[in-house]
Amino acid sequence: MEHETVTDAQRMAQRSKFLTEATAVGVTCVPFSGGQPKGGVEDGPVEMIRFGLLDQIKTMGYAVSLSEGMDKYAAMRPASDPPIGILKNPRYVAGAARRVSDQVRAHCEAGRLAVTLGGDHSIAMGTLSGSAAVYGSDLCVIWIDAHADINTPETTGSGNLHGCPLAFVLGLCEAKEPFDWIVPRLRKDRLVYIGLRDVDAGEKTLLRKHGIRAFSMHDVDKHGIGRVVEMALDHVNRDRSLPVHMSFDVDALDPSVAPATGTPVRGGLTFREGHYICEAVAETGCLVALDLVEVNPSLGDPDSLRQTVAVGCSLVRCSLGETLL
Repeated sequence: MEHETVTDAQRMAQRSKFLTEATAVGVTCVPFSGGQPKGGVEDGPVEMIRFGLLDQIKTMGYAVSLSEGMDKYAAMRPASDPPIGILKNPRYVAGAARRVSDQVRAHCEAGRLAVTLGGDHSIAMGTLSGSAAVYGSDLCVIWIDAHADINTPETTGSGNLHGCPLAFVLGLCEAKEPFDWIVPRLRKDRLVYIGLRDVDAGEKTLLRKHGIRAFSMHDVDKHGIGRVVEMALDHVNRDRSLPVHMSFDVDALDPSVAPATGTPVRGGLTFREGHYICEAVAETGCLVALDLVEVNPSLGDPDSLRQTVAVGCSLVRCSLGETLL
C-alpha cells in the first residue's frame, strides 16, 4: 500500500500555533544597503532568488506571496540625507524600514509566515515593527548574529544604522524624526541572542543594564548548540506558547561557511550549528517571521558568492521545515 506523500509545508502546518495560512509564505525582498558603507549587499535578495529560493520554497509545498515593489528601494534614497548627529543616511534608512514594516505587517495579518531577504540588518527596524504590530508584546525575538546591533545614537561609534535596529524597537533611545513612526513594542525579556562574538563596549553595558540574555560563541563552545538553543528558547518562550521572529545575519556563521558578507568575524557558527538553530526553531511551531540578511555578492570571488548564497537559501528552507531525513 502506497503512503500519501506529506509535504514539508503540510508538516509545518500541523505544528503551527499561530499561522492561519500555514502553508503560505510571504516573501519580502529588500535590496537595501543604506545602513552600512559597503555596496553590494543590496544585491543579496536578487542573488538568492536567482539561485532558485522561491522555487525551492514552492517545491516544499508552500504557496509563495511576493511583496511588490522590490525595485522601489533604490529610488527612495533622498537627494540630501545629511547625518543626524553621527547617524548616517538616517532618512533613507527610516523610510526604507517603514516600507518594510508595512510589507511584513501585511503578510503577518494575512496569517502567512513572513520571510524577509536583505539587505543589511538595519531593515530589522521594519521587520520587527511589522511583526510586532500584529503579534504585540508577546512576540519573542531570536537574534542570530556575530554582533549585538543594539547601539543607540549615543553609543554607536560608526553611525552605521545596521548596528542600531534593536535600540529603536526596544525603546532604548528616543525615536525622533525620521524614526518617530517606530512603536517600541518589543519587550527586553523577549529578546535572546545566539552567536555573539564582536560586541561594542557600549552594547555590553546596555545588555547588562537591561538584563538581556545573550549566548556568545563561548556558550556555544561550552554547552553545545543543542543546549544553547534549548536555553535560549526557555528564556523567551519557556512553554513554547508565544510567537517567534528569528532574525538571522549570515555573519553569525564562520567566514569559512559564509564568506560573502560585510562584517565577517572569525570563530563563528559552523554550517551545522547554523542549520540546527533553524531546524530547532521550526520544530517549535512558533515561528511567524524570519529575516535572512547581510549576504553581499560583491565581496569575495564567485565561489564565495555561490557558497554564501547557497547557505542563505538552505537556512531559509530549514526554517520552513526542511529536514535531513
